[in-house]
Amino acid sequence: MIRLKSFATASSPGHLSGYFRPVYGPDPQSTGSIGAGIVIQEGVTTTLWPADATEITVERRDPVSRQIIEVLRTSPPITYLLERLAVTASVRTECSLPIGAGFGLSAAALLSTATAANALFNLSLTTQECGAYAHEAEIVHRTGLGDIAACMGGGRDCRRGAGTGADIERTWDLHAPLCAVVFGALPSPQVLGSLEAMARVTRAYPGRCPTDALDFFRLSRRFAEESGLLTPQVLGALSACDHAGVPATMTMLGNGIFACGEGAFNLLSRMGEAFLLHPAEGGVHLLEVGR
Repeated sequence: MIRLKSFATASSPGHLSGYFRPVYGPDPQSTGSIGAGIVIQEGVTTTLWPADATEITVERRDPVSRQIIEVLRTSPPITYLLERLAVTASVRTECSLPIGAGFGLSAAALLSTATAANALFNLSLTTQECGAYAHEAEIVHRTGLGDIAACMGGGRDCRRGAGTGADIERTWDLHAPLCAVVFGALPSPQVLGSLEAMARVTRAYPGRCPTDALDFFRLSRRFAEESGLLTPQVLGALSACDHAGVPATMTMLGNGIFACGEGAFNLLSRMGEAFLLHPAEGGVHLLEVGR
């Protein structure tokens, strides 16, 4: 009999999506999106302990003081994922960015949960298989389309196909600071579940990968405008960035913007609470396993 570990902790980066096009297939692995984004270090850390019944705690903590800002006691996508893995656990996920604001945190939570569960329960799954289970949970619950695939690696990503097995072009060319500001929630299920919204998104898709980081912001900005997803607050913030010469675009999907460059943080700080972000070198990984 294989002895279970006492706990397992995994970490997954988050993801800033610049533009995307939905892809619908007959099953979750052929459903998802193509598009471009940036994988960021600021994601989710998840710890699992064996338990007779699944209990979930989602905590948002201040990045400096580590004090709890927000607590959620349920996550249907994580519950679904553990049911698919046929395990029960006590789950605690921690993040520092706002939840539901377009930072790919639902994907990061699912991917880190799958990775930790694999180690804790000796499931012998590959990284690709962990990603496939996480992607399925995200598709079923409409919390995202392509973030799981992106968060399995680092860099600036361009996804050429749906699902976690599709080809992804990754480029490590972002060296200037990134930051973001959030104006409120824009629930992903409401947008991803709207046929009208998805039709506009499909028409707005640029049809190619960016040639460099500045081209990424140009294509993303045009997509944000043509997709009809811009909120008045986002439009005003982007206009201010244009006036200051700061490359910026809307977080997909979130009621906020992210920007790049030396003047970005000071500018966005005048609009609200600004979050300093860092491009991620790699993807999801196991941090610790208790014997």
